[in-house]
Amino acid sequence: MGVLLSRTHLTQFAVYVRLWYIGDIMATIHTILGDKVRLYRRPNSSKWQCSASLNGTEHRASTRAESLSRAKDVAEDWYFNLCNMSRQGELQSGKRFSIVAEQFWKEYPIITEGERSPIYVAMHRERLDRYLIPYFGKKGVKSITAGTIQEYRIWRRDNGKSGKPPSRSTLHQEIVTLRQVLKTALRHNWLDSLPDMSTPYKTTGKLEHRPWFSPEEYKKLYTTTRKRCQNIRSKHHRWANEQLHDLILFLANTGMRPDEARNLEFRDIDIVEDADTNETILIIEVRGKRGVGYCKSMPGAVIPFQRLIKRNNPKSTDPVFPKMQNRLFSRVIEQEGLLLNRDGKRRTLYSLRHTYISMRLMEGADIYQIAKNCRTSVEIIEKHYAAHIQNRINAASINMRRPESGKSKIITPTYSDN
Repeated sequence: MGVLLSRTHLTQFAVYVRLWYIGDIMATIHTILGDKVRLYRRPNSSKWQCSASLNGTEHRASTRAESLSRAKDVAEDWYFNLCNMSRQGELQSGKRFSIVAEQFWKEYPIITEGERSPIYVAMHRERLDRYLIPYFGKKGVKSITAGTIQEYRIWRRDNGKSGKPPSRSTLHQEIVTLRQVLKTALRHNWLDSLPDMSTPYKTTGKLEHRPWFSPEEYKKLYTTTRKRCQNIRSKHHRWANEQLHDLILFLANTGMRPDEARNLEFRDIDIVEDADTNETILIIEVRGKRGVGYCKSMPGAVIPFQRLIKRNNPKSTDPVFPKMQNRLFSRVIEQEGLLLNRDGKRRTLYSLRHTYISMRLMEGADIYQIAKNCRTSVEIIEKHYAAHIQNRINAASINMRRPESGKSKIITPTYSDN
């Protein structure tokens, strides 16, 4: 007649088997506290180890004692402390976060190779080392809850660099990295489900137009930089100002991100006669945060590019912009009163990308084609650009009035019995 064992007995039996055979030498096992705690010695070790199962998780520790009686006293104290920590919610549950983070990092660069830029991948590592592992490292992944994540947000705001709390986007990127680590635990069955990572109490953020140059401001900017090129006598300073002038025209006519322009080599750009517009444009192979993409420029980017070739006499593998002239750009727009927009936001080289997108929308370009050409999404353009462009609002559709209708006239049919 068979004997049915409960789930608890089966778990204890599996633990006994695992502890009995350690290496090739049998281990002696002693139990205390009604089989709740087990004492054993590893091969080639004179010190006793203890283990116990609590809340479905097995815990182990060394008593650091060679005497069995002394080891039993240490094991009892260890077990009662373990139970106390469990009641207070301080007991580690599941794989440690630091171990899961290293597993994530082992997988992520290999799986995303060629799909994510090295800079984007390196930022995940930086967030792990600087913030996430120091805070979550010793915690079990099963103990990370929505409340724990909210406590992390508070901790980060109180421990920012130089006393300054991180921006909302910076904190969002850290939560993205945290989510990737927990997804790794989920794939390896170290976690049952992902906790809620949404920001509590958050309302819908207000729509803000990203800093850009209006057509009048953009004209003032490139007119100023062109005059600077003509008036500077120093050869070195003139070269820097000429490079800046062409950089401004190039970015404003391609919509490229500054980091994409920094990665450009001359071999990545072709001058072509476009069959659709019958205009001379640039076709650019872009390497940026989303990998490799393509961009078709406005005709206004061709002459600046030709000047760059003539000025620098480059090899095909040379960078198009060996120096981005960020400081010179900031100094010029500050002198011209263009550093801040009307909302007090600081303009940078990135504002030229916003200028390109805004101007294309103002001229009625297709939003889907702009998104493809700028390697972004329609959602981002609608959120940060299209909502603020007056030319995209059709007054005829808004001001349309339905004509008043007269009263319905009832027509009574004539029947033969009337």
